[in-house]
Amino acid sequence: MTDDHFHRLERMYLAAPFNDAYRPTIAVRSGEAEITFAVGPHFHHAARSVHGAVYFKALDDAAFFAVNSLVEDVFVVTVSFNVYFVRPMGEGVVRCRGTVVNASRNLWVAESVLEDQDARLLGRGSGTFMRSRLALADAMGYGDGG
Repeated sequence: MTDDHFHRLERMYLAAPFNDAYRPTIAVRSGEAEITFAVGPHFHHAARSVHGAVYFKALDDAAFFAVNSLVEDVFVVTVSFNVYFVRPMGEGVVRCRGTVVNASRNLWVAESVLEDQDARLLGRGSGTFMRSRLALADAMGYGDGG
């Protein structure tokens, strides 16, 4: 894999309109990805802690980009994903790291961990991913330079 592929994946992630609310940063390496963003009341549910959807998004995104770092021709898709909620998150900066733990020709398994700014574990995730038919060159931000 090349640094150019990793940078294109980072650009693709940041180009997704859904990330406008999160304003994340991302770093992709071979078999790994790290995403960082700030959480606050705008992500809270009625009990004043971050909604579980934010956990899922961070954990799935980090695992997904760890896998897609190993696939240079097509967009991978999540087949299944499990989330383990460890502790509630309130406000501050969170970091999520994804790592590929198994790779075969068409199916990958990745795990991810979500931590707060004090490196306390907030959640864990694990998922399976497979190749799609969408060429990465056609994905928003990957092949079009922005």
